[in-house]
Amino acid sequence: MLLGRAEETATIDALLDSARSGRSGALIIRGEAGIGKTTLLDHAAGAATGFRVLRGTGIESETELPFAGLHLLFAGALEQLDRLPPVQARALRAALGLGEPAGGDRFLVGLAVLTLLAELAGDGPLLCLVDDAHWLDPGSAEALLFAARRLEAEGVVLVLAAREEDFSAPGLPELRLDGLDETAAGQLLDRYAADLPHHLRDRIRRQARGNLLALRELPQVWRDGRSVQLDQAFADQIAGLPERTRTLLLVAAADDSGDQQVVLAAGRRLGCSARDLEPAEERRLLRLAEGGPEFRHPLIRAAAYRGAPLHQRIAAHQALAETYAERDNVCARAWHLAAAADGPDERVAAELERAAELDRALGGYASVAAAYERAAELSPDPGERGRRLLAAAEAAADAGLPERAEASASQAGLHRTDPETRGRIALLRARLAEERNRPMAAHRILLECGEPRMLFWAVESAWAAGDLAAAELAAEQAPEGAPARALARAASGLNHSRPGGIAGGVAAVRELLAEGAADPIRTGLRTAWWHLLLGDHARADELAGTIEKACRERGAIGPLPQALALLARTRAHLGLRHEAVACGTEGLRIAEDTGQEAAVGPLAAVLAWAAAVAGDRERCTELVTLARTPAHGHGTTRARATLPLLELGLGRHEAVLELLPDVLACPNRADFRSAFPDLVEAAARLGRGEQAGEPAAWYAEWAERTGQHWAEAVALRCRALLAADAEAEQHYRDAVALHRMGNGRPFERARTELLYGEWLRRERRPAEARPLLRAALAAFEPIGARPWAERAGAELRAAGERVGPAEQGDVRALLTAQELQVVRLAAGGLSNRDIGAQLFLSPRTVGYHLYKAYPKLGVSSRNELARLELR
Repeated sequence: MLLGRAEETATIDALLDSARSGRSGALIIRGEAGIGKTTLLDHAAGAATGFRVLRGTGIESETELPFAGLHLLFAGALEQLDRLPPVQARALRAALGLGEPAGGDRFLVGLAVLTLLAELAGDGPLLCLVDDAHWLDPGSAEALLFAARRLEAEGVVLVLAAREEDFSAPGLPELRLDGLDETAAGQLLDRYAADLPHHLRDRIRRQARGNLLALRELPQVWRDGRSVQLDQAFADQIAGLPERTRTLLLVAAADDSGDQQVVLAAGRRLGCSARDLEPAEERRLLRLAEGGPEFRHPLIRAAAYRGAPLHQRIAAHQALAETYAERDNVCARAWHLAAAADGPDERVAAELERAAELDRALGGYASVAAAYERAAELSPDPGERGRRLLAAAEAAADAGLPERAEASASQAGLHRTDPETRGRIALLRARLAEERNRPMAAHRILLECGEPRMLFWAVESAWAAGDLAAAELAAEQAPEGAPARALARAASGLNHSRPGGIAGGVAAVRELLAEGAADPIRTGLRTAWWHLLLGDHARADELAGTIEKACRERGAIGPLPQALALLARTRAHLGLRHEAVACGTEGLRIAEDTGQEAAVGPLAAVLAWAAAVAGDRERCTELVTLARTPAHGHGTTRARATLPLLELGLGRHEAVLELLPDVLACPNRADFRSAFPDLVEAAARLGRGEQAGEPAAWYAEWAERTGQHWAEAVALRCRALLAADAEAEQHYRDAVALHRMGNGRPFERARTELLYGEWLRRERRPAEARPLLRAALAAFEPIGARPWAERAGAELRAAGERVGPAEQGDVRALLTAQELQVVRLAAGGLSNRDIGAQLFLSPRTVGYHLYKAYPKLGVSSRNELARLELR
């Protein structure tokens, strides 16, 4: 047992025991240098009986080399790459420099890592250990964390050790290491410093402050008759070595590729040989492992590099650059040339640019950014410096590094002021603002650019922020007939209450749709939302399905949350509440994992709708709050629009009307349109129909202009609620007839049938009421609309029909969101591997979800799933 680490080792042992039974887990160990993180990893490796163990480390000198960390970690497991789905295999091979450039989505490598871990655990549990994770290159870190958050049922344990403040891993459990207590520190000194007098051991214990490495190393410092800090102690040990040994240590510290032949070849250029490493081995400063020389601790590496004079560091990097040139390693050669440069050098800058483009082909966008940044520093010409800074900014944005992208873009603007560069900088900065859900900031950036081609996006950003006046002002700068003008008319018409405005807004949306969508993902998303504005849920759902499929086939995880938000909303409108929840849940998880704030609001909004339908006040309120966290954008308004539905379902009509001023004051009124019928119903029930006049009129005009039967039916329902009894029935009859002309909104149809049935029962016509109430109940129960089903059941009983307990009706209600997605795809004939590739899960986790779903559904095999109604 490790001294003073009983709780920590128990945590790791529990993870290992869980993996032996097929469950996965991840853990981040945090602590200062020397506190004992590596020792805990050693304990994990020693306790992992029956495990396959992979071990890697982050290397400070390789933080800019794309996927260097993954290459070291998986060096002994590359034979499994052929077992990955083809698109994942291509992405990971390209990242590791083993295949043709793949490009594509930066998160696809993370999915490939997840599948590879699962494959490696196929014959038994797998332990994956990564030390010094704070020095991983960004691509490797992102891929490992992406996989870590999706580990479920593979039998994989992933443990990463990192400094406290230098490694962000939100959503993963953490174990923070403090110094050893006095008892454990004393016991350790008894082991390593038994020959020293008690007063010296006490002084060492106080000086070490519980740091494990210091407790082990400082006794030798005192034996040598010195009293220094630990890092200085290592520097002093290195200074006492022969000159050629110090030189070879410097080369190893400057590179540490894990390749012994590289270090020795570069060392020979400086007059060294392998024998020169022996004095360092004797002093336990490093060891010759299977792959190459390994420093015993990062502080030793730092001392070997930083303690050398500048001219010696330059010579070491030059020797390494020449060595890599012989091996045709363009990227490593370029970085070592850059490290050796002592001033601007266009030749080296061009080498780095070439390396950057090779990194881009591998999908290492963070490395592309770093290479272009360094190339810019080395560029003698200001114009070239600006061009390279802009390239660095765009790569940093692609890598999900917004602060870094902003800084490089600002610097680029100081060196180049031509229109093309100004436009690219504006688009980049606007994109960054929108990703952080700051649409008005994006709007201002696009306008200040002064480029006409930016006006469309400027209008779009202002509309998202609810500033319709800003949208109109921006559109006025565009020429007649430009899409920006149509977009502004759509925003103004659909959101203002002035007479005739809605007609102009609907016409403008149709004008925009006539433009078509060139890209099935990017412009397709916009087009599908426009169809929703026209109430055409079927066409929007068709587009949403195409976009989602394209994202999954391409491994485009970046735009997938937006596609899932769209698909969740269309499925909700089509009465597929359980599918909407499944899509929204997956999308929200990916959006939070990948830091896409702008997608959180729309996803939270559709999940809030599902909670409102179910009468789940706590969950609905939680999701509305989540959507409001970035307090701008359409998602916030759509989430707030679920509150009237929630309160109406729970019978709190006064609470619904209390929301009316907020609704009417909202600039993005079109986003609140789903709440207008709720306000009308609440006002009618309270006998205050006059308060619902404005939302009822808006909705009626919108329904008329869009020409959607379901919308016209809901408008007639609102008219019936506000009409005298003599007129109400005809409105109800017409509404039900329109609902039955198409499959527009099943939930709204059931609400109309419920209200008409209630009206008929109150008119003492129970025989006519019962079929309508029965149809409403049959629609509410399968989708889990509990308060609405209870209301319909109560009305049906009051109409003289015996109603038994709620029937399950829809097997989808039995499953979790994840299980529903898995069994639907399995019922369609997909294998676990294919399902995992689509849902960004490992195949073994897919199998686990099927194992849990089968007994719930009363089936025992895949073949039996086909007979179930899962869509």
